[in-house]
Amino acid sequence: MPTTLSLSLADLEGELDFRTGRLLEAGPGGNEIRRSILPGGVRIITERMPSLHSVAIGFWAGVGSRDEAPGMLGSTHFLEHLLFKGTTTRSALDIAHAFDAVGGESNALTAKEHTCYYARVLSEDTPMAIDTLADMVSSAVLDPELLEQERGVILEEIAMDQDDPTDVAFENFVQQLMGEHPLGRPIGGTPEEIQAVPRDKVWEHYRKYYTPDRLVISAAGGLEHSQIVELVLTALEKYGWNLHEGIMPADRRVRSRVQTTPLAREKVIEKGFEQTNIVMGCPGLIAGDDRRYAMSVLNAALGGGMSSRLFQEIREKRGLAYSTFSFSGSYSDAGYFGLYAGCLPAKVDQVMELMRGEFAKVAAEGLTEAELAKVVGQLGGATIMGSEDAGSRMSRLGRAELDSGLYIGLDELLERIRAVTLDEVRDLAAYLASQEMVTTIVK
Repeated sequence: MPTTLSLSLADLEGELDFRTGRLLEAGPGGNEIRRSILPGGVRIITERMPSLHSVAIGFWAGVGSRDEAPGMLGSTHFLEHLLFKGTTTRSALDIAHAFDAVGGESNALTAKEHTCYYARVLSEDTPMAIDTLADMVSSAVLDPELLEQERGVILEEIAMDQDDPTDVAFENFVQQLMGEHPLGRPIGGTPEEIQAVPRDKVWEHYRKYYTPDRLVISAAGGLEHSQIVELVLTALEKYGWNLHEGIMPADRRVRSRVQTTPLAREKVIEKGFEQTNIVMGCPGLIAGDDRRYAMSVLNAALGGGMSSRLFQEIREKRGLAYSTFSFSGSYSDAGYFGLYAGCLPAKVDQVMELMRGEFAKVAAEGLTEAELAKVVGQLGGATIMGSEDAGSRMSRLGRAELDSGLYIGLDELLERIRAVTLDEVRDLAAYLASQEMVTTIVK
């Protein structure tokens, strides 16, 4: 069974020592996963990997682009940039120098339901990394002059993305499928939104969502959980966060599906690219849906590798495209599934017919026993190999805490993938095929 990450108020009042944390999983070689809630609601989850000499650390804020109110559109991604531009005690150069001086790495990412500031350093430099990240998250100043400078940088980033045909195709596909729902908005905002959002709205967004009860800190590598807890507690209090006793973390998102209304069945965007990019898809599964393991199998079989149906039929047998695959995405209350191919303009109709045809075959007939066995092996190997570095483990822990509050160990994850049946895959494909499909073409 998956391990529930939730702790009660009684845990905060003494049933558990938050410095030691709750042991969620113990593995060979001293590996262990522990989880604590600090007074104030900050959640810390770590994976001790004694064989490593480095640590990956993520400070996760439970806010994404979907949470932006009118007048604040683009603020979430704006903050991702601005938190590196200085605090009350550090300049932007100080932040950059702190990590460069020890050969470390630091970066950030903005998604539709969370934002993460992360670093990887040698274990001995963990105190510096935590102190710096805590300072950034809790004490950013959003200097007006630097904000205006960064506004231009973000506009350049958006322009760069608009020159990538695949990015344009996928951004427009999600917007087309989700319609007016906030999940359909671009994560980085539009040029018009970035130009319009004032500093006081970005500051308001920061003060509202960057709070102890919304903060999750995950770490993996050569570490001790109790040390991470002490370092985080000391740093956040040092930089002004008042961690009152007995405050619980903010509630996770309600997981009930929302109904989205597509903007159009088909959308054609002319950008003057040499290649035509095709994305077609439909509503998929929300995060936490029990069918997500069958979705992994379906994705891998239909378009997840060189032996997948799409790759074999479109590229290997006919040479119609260089890249073709299937994909899926899940949020707390919505999701999508789709197919992609990039081809010459003259081949669009033939490629689209093949994409639809392969999807329809799986929906009607399912997979073969041989395909299922191959895909299960493929997913198992990819899962294990993808979890062998501290960064991926840190990310997995942070996302589990924010998304569901359930931690599923690798062994159980593999068991669930291996338990997927042919009927489950066929039923899921049939369900997806019954949804309204939309198509985005960028050329």
